[in-house]
Amino acid sequence: MTPLVTPGKAAYVGAFPTMPRVFIKTYGCQMNVRDSEQVAQMFEERGYTMTPQETEADVILINTCSVRDQAEQKALGKMGNMGKYREKTPHLVYGFMGCMAQSRGPELLKNVPHTDLVVGTQKYHKVVDHVDALLRPRLEHRMDDLRQTIVDVEEEEASQNTIRDHVLTEKQATAFVSIMQGCNMKCTFCIVPYTRGGERGRPIQEVVDEVKSLVDRGVKEVTLLGQIVNLYGRHEFPKVDNKSPFVQLLEAVHAIEGLERIRFTSPHPIGYKADLVEAFTYLPKLASHIHFPMQSGSDRILKAMHRPYKAAKFLEICESMKAARPDLGITTDIIVGFPGETEEDYIATRDLVKQIEFDNAFVFRYSKRKNTPAAEMDESIQLPEKVKEERNQDLLKVVNEISARKNATFVGETMRVLCEGPSKTNAERMSGRASNNKIVIFDGNAQRHTGEMVDIHIRETTGFSLYGDLIMADEPAFV
Repeated sequence: MTPLVTPGKAAYVGAFPTMPRVFIKTYGCQMNVRDSEQVAQMFEERGYTMTPQETEADVILINTCSVRDQAEQKALGKMGNMGKYREKTPHLVYGFMGCMAQSRGPELLKNVPHTDLVVGTQKYHKVVDHVDALLRPRLEHRMDDLRQTIVDVEEEEASQNTIRDHVLTEKQATAFVSIMQGCNMKCTFCIVPYTRGGERGRPIQEVVDEVKSLVDRGVKEVTLLGQIVNLYGRHEFPKVDNKSPFVQLLEAVHAIEGLERIRFTSPHPIGYKADLVEAFTYLPKLASHIHFPMQSGSDRILKAMHRPYKAAKFLEICESMKAARPDLGITTDIIVGFPGETEEDYIATRDLVKQIEFDNAFVFRYSKRKNTPAAEMDESIQLPEKVKEERNQDLLKVVNEISARKNATFVGETMRVLCEGPSKTNAERMSGRASNNKIVIFDGNAQRHTGEMVDIHIRETTGFSLYGDLIMADEPAFV
């Protein structure tokens, strides 16, 4: 279907810059980050220059998230505040991409009047073409006193195969690899199936080739991405030797020479079968960490969420995973304050968190998402914001206490860490992650250690991060 192109009043066009500059602001999950990387790569291939400074840009794009209302409001507020830059740069193109763009479409042109472009989740590969169509006429004085807007949010077959290119920084050690798009689960609180469409998997060989290319360029760790990553390929590819397509993919990626670690996110309990659990016993490159969304510990609330498992099943999977990989770290997502959640329901969630002992958890207060079943539930069972916040803070306290206690057990141990570069909070120190996803801070040399696997002797913890000392290759390791 042809994108909606709407004429409007023209802005004054200035001089053509030698290389138009593009600023991208990304909100949301790792998949959004990966999508933004793809768009950046395509701009660079077309002769544009990426800039980290919004004030210097000829093109401003916001890649949006719709999972929570707060993320949408941040994106809208950011774009609204940046409208002033057109006074200095009259040809400036403003655009929304991603999930909010998909769900709201032309509505965004009304909400933020200076918006020129709205591109949905299946049209990232069209962004550069659309920007060209908007920007070049302005720069070349060919607008005939008209300014156009473009809205492109239609579905497109095989769009999952268009997120495959990467812009890598010097010594970049890690990379995201998108292996699928979409979700068929339709949890009652979630808008993702409506913004990302149904499940669509990429061919195994295409993913393997992409990872090989990354490894050839110095990447040592990849994170495989999907809305429900462990359901990858279930509609496209058959089981082989009773192994799911996802496990087949893990085996193929594991065989790539030079790759040191594999992560994936986010799985779903219904896709966590025996073959995936067993994979952690014979694929050592699989990191000793899973991000495993629980959402609630109450069977009644799980049913209302359309999460097709019970708390006991979730616990069983966690226990089987720990048996397969004893040093496994488990993190999770939890929603508190879902419509109808009683104090008893919340306590069940709290108790299950204590029983499983997550290494960390992202705890969210339920927020209505337009056009989701949960948003239409009777107003009488919607919880007050005060109750949501109290449960949020209480559960965070529990999670933080568990995390601090577990981190303390690593003091005195030696951990293998992939150094990702200078710490974000202190550029004088280096930062990296252990296999179990623990953040480790240490003194080192950015030029020498970035992108390298190093051994760190852990000497202390603040509760959230671990701090240690670099063990040089010619020094004996601590035991």
